[in-house]
Amino acid sequence: MRVHWMALELGLDYEVVPIGARSGETHTEVFTKLNPKQKIPVLQHGPIVLSESAAIIHYMAETFPLPNDFFVAKDAVGRAKLNEWCYFIMTELDAHSLYLIRRHDSLKDIYGAEPTAVASAEEYFKKQIRAACKRINNGAIYLMENQFSIADILLTSCLDWAVTYEIDLPDLMRSYREKVHKRPRFSDAFAVNFPNGIPKSVLRSA
Repeated sequence: MRVHWMALELGLDYEVVPIGARSGETHTEVFTKLNPKQKIPVLQHGPIVLSESAAIIHYMAETFPLPNDFFVAKDAVGRAKLNEWCYFIMTELDAHSLYLIRRHDSLKDIYGAEPTAVASAEEYFKKQIRAACKRINNGAIYLMENQFSIADILLTSCLDWAVTYEIDLPDLMRSYREKVHKRPRFSDAFAVNFPNGIPKSVLRSA
């Protein structure tokens, strides 16, 4: 979703090769040569092959012309501030919280049910999301003040994930999410990435 969204924000003409997670397709010899980690998404751009959604959209932001409303880091401080938010989102919200819930709740048949760990991860997400609230509450429209950035793509995807898991969001984050969803390329990307709706494997079990 993140990569599709970024590509569409940039107006790129690209080819989509659909591969399902946990379908066995990522374990084929051909795909393993492409990405030894056997995970999606993967971007091929000429001789460049990249995996990890955050790294891919960062590369895209530095490689292709950005729309006028996109944040452009003009110096080391600007790049550091952008990276600060990206790393925070990918570690504290995504990997440490939401992915743990995914592994031990919606994928518990594979990784085992750990209700205590899931509950702890949910509370940790709620605690950490307040840091983003403080940023928006200080008058910024987006994480990088008044300009949209890859950090907003990462954060919004995590907020969407949290809503799918029925995690209560602060009012400020709900408003921020609704605002970002109004970007035309968001709905376009959603239609490309989820042509049949959100798969059950993403949803939290009852």
